[in-house]
Amino acid sequence: METTRNEMPEYNKMFFEKLKNYLDTKIYFFGSVQRSDYFLFGSDIDVAIFTDNIKSTMTKLQNFLNTERSNFKKFVWRLNYDNSLVEGYKIMHKDPQHNFVVEISIIDEKYKESVLVEYNGKKNLPFYATCALILIKYMFYKLNIIPAEWYTYLKKIILSVLIFKKRDDYVVLKVV
Repeated sequence: METTRNEMPEYNKMFFEKLKNYLDTKIYFFGSVQRSDYFLFGSDIDVAIFTDNIKSTMTKLQNFLNTERSNFKKFVWRLNYDNSLVEGYKIMHKDPQHNFVVEISIIDEKYKESVLVEYNGKKNLPFYATCALILIKYMFYKLNIIPAEWYTYLKKIILSVLIFKKRDDYVVLKVV
């Protein structure tokens, strides 16, 4: 998960290499960038950073991204894998000039094994689920004929009901 299944533009690769070096830690890629439903210049890139010191990592990310602390959101996630509760923080970073969007999750190192199992559970999807994701993403990213709310709702349904998995319990608690 430290590399991606799909090729990324050079700008994206450089961004993640600089981030990895700046934080002096591994970056784990998950989500569509690891599957066939990834849309270049459409899909955001999901990454996880596991750390023993969340506050320090947030401060470093805040500096690296040149952003306010209030842009970080705290989340709680009940994993389907082992029913454990995971707390963490996430931040969405957008660079419209390079058509680049990344969502960075910062998670305590103690949850790493379980979270990686959870991420890997949605890495290899059945053919019909992949086709459904590609269809809704094409309608959203390329044709712009479905609203963002429908896209998000349909994607959640495909990544749970359609692949016979329990829907994720994932709640954003507050802005930090």
